[in-house]
Formats: sequence, C-alpha cells, structure tokens
Amino acid sequence: MSRIIIKNTILALLLIVLLAGVFMIRNRTPFGKKQTSFAVNPENNITRIELSQDGKSLFLDKDGKSWKVNGKQEARSSAIYGILNAFTEMEIKSPVSPGLFEAEISGKNIVPVKIRVFEKRRLIRSFYVFRTGSNVYGNVMKLRPGAKPYIVSIPGFEGDIGSIFNPDELFWLPFIVFNLLPSEISSVSLENFNEPESSFRITNLKGQIKLYGPGPELSGWDTSRVRRYLSYFIRVPFESRAFDLGRDEALKIQSGNPLYRIKVTRTAGSEISLTLWEKLLKENGTRDSDRLWAKTGERDDLFIIRYFDIDPLLKKKSYFFTE
Repeated sequence: MSRIIIKNTILALLLIVLLAGVFMIRNRTPFGKKQTSFAVNPENNITRIELSQDGKSLFLDKDGKSWKVNGKQEARSSAIYGILNAFTEMEIKSPVSPGLFEAEISGKNIVPVKIRVFEKRRLIRSFYVFRTGSNVYGNVMKLRPGAKPYIVSIPGFEGDIGSIFNPDELFWLPFIVFNLLPSEISSVSLENFNEPESSFRITNLKGQIKLYGPGPELSGWDTSRVRRYLSYFIRVPFESRAFDLGRDEALKIQSGNPLYRIKVTRTAGSEISLTLWEKLLKENGTRDSDRLWAKTGERDDLFIIRYFDIDPLLKKKSYFFTE
C-alpha cells in the first residue's frame, strides 16, 4: 500500500513539474523577457520622459492633460501620442548580429539616444535607441550599453520607429509658423519674387493702418480687406520638419531663388521672417502643386508647408483694392 502511495506521489510531482514547464514555455518571450523587455506596461501612468544624446537632454513632463517641453512650451499632441503609443506597443522583431551591428551602428559612429521613462519619480523603463535614418536598421535598441542589440518594431507601423525618439526640441513643439492676433502685429511685408510689382507692406501702429506697394504709401484700398488679411496670421501651421533632408540638398534648396518672403514684426519688437521655395516631387522632378519648402530666420532647418495653409497669406497688392 505504501509503495502505491509513494508511486502516486512521484507521478503527481512529475506531472506538476511537467505542467509548470509547459506553462513557462508558453509564456516565455522569444528572446528571454528579462533581456529584451523594452515596452512599458500599459497600466503605468507615465509622467516624465527623458531623451539624452551627446551630453544634451530633453525633458517631457506631464502637466495636467497636456505635456511641457523642457518645462516651457506645450508639446505637440501628436508627437506625445506617438511616443506613448510606442512605449506600450513595441515588440522585438529580431536580434542583431555582431557583424551587422558593427556595419550599421558602430562602424558609422552612431551615438544612441538614451530613453528614461518615469511614473512620478519612479524610473520604470530605460533603453537606448540607435537612430540611423534607415527603415530597415533604424529601430536598433539596447537595454544597456553592453547588452544585446535588437531590431524593435511596432505592429502596423511601417516607418522607422527610431524617428519617434527625437531629442531635438523643435520636433516636440507645435508645427506653427505664425500664431499672432492683429493687435500683436505692427507690420507685415510680402515680397513676391516672381512678380515684384505685386509686393506690399502693411503697417499697423496704434490702430492706424497704412498700405504700401514696392514704393510709396497707397490710397483707395479697402480697410476691411487689410484687417481681414492681418487676421489670417492667427495660427498658421506647417506640415512637418525636414529632419531627414541631407545637408547638401538643404543648401541646394536655399541657394535657389525663393518664391516669397513674408516678414512680420511684432508689437513687442521681434521679427519673424518666412522664406518659401518651390518643392519638386522626388518621383519625376516636377513641381509639387500642394507643398513648398520653407524656413524661418530663427533656425536653419527647412520644413514643409502646404499651399492650403499658407495660401491665405500669399496675396497680391491688388487684393486690397475693390474692383
């Protein structure tokens, strides 16, 4: 009787061990969870994100329902949504061989962006992103400098997720060129380089509005049209920044003849200068009828703006006169 009990006990123990082994295999991640867990648990309430590279750091802090960039301006909501979604949806696609890592990362001296994610003051995740600008190898990540590298992807996202982890402050700020009330504008000028005679300048000093052409002050213009034009400077967006544009290509664009230049002087005294160039389609080199290259005097970085957004400002002098 005792032998039967012992035998049954041994069988029961073996069954428990077997079931435990099956459970562990089914729930084991392909490359080992402790070594490859980049994603953040969706249950965590992320309140702070740090991105650092080459000794420079950028901080994103949750402020109520919005986020602040380096404790100053409000962050672009779509960019915040993108990085928060990446934190919870990232999955490992494949490991990176030492040879491939040497060829694509180390051999090109690519400095990673260190990411640190916090829930209040508690660090809940940290990892390194090697941003290469390539959709194939741009998602290479490590948990630590000496850890194994992996290609990480987001299911359903076909782009390079490395672009989401951008340490440039401009990437996180709203894509806005002008956001001024008429009362905040003391003067506006538009240079039309293809039709210089249609260029104009408006002054708005203490409520007194004047209109000038390329030369002296003009008369007979429609006051309502001028006031309406000044109202068009309330929230003028652009589509995207051209972070991936090569230096040589950017210099070539800026060395070309611009189409327009708009200068706005604030009542506070500062000036915003916006220059616009023709944009060509990469497919066939023809003119892009929907978008332009643009740059403000504040930064050398080019960005892309749609005609739909900037067209209300691209008036001719004749617009201000009734027929």
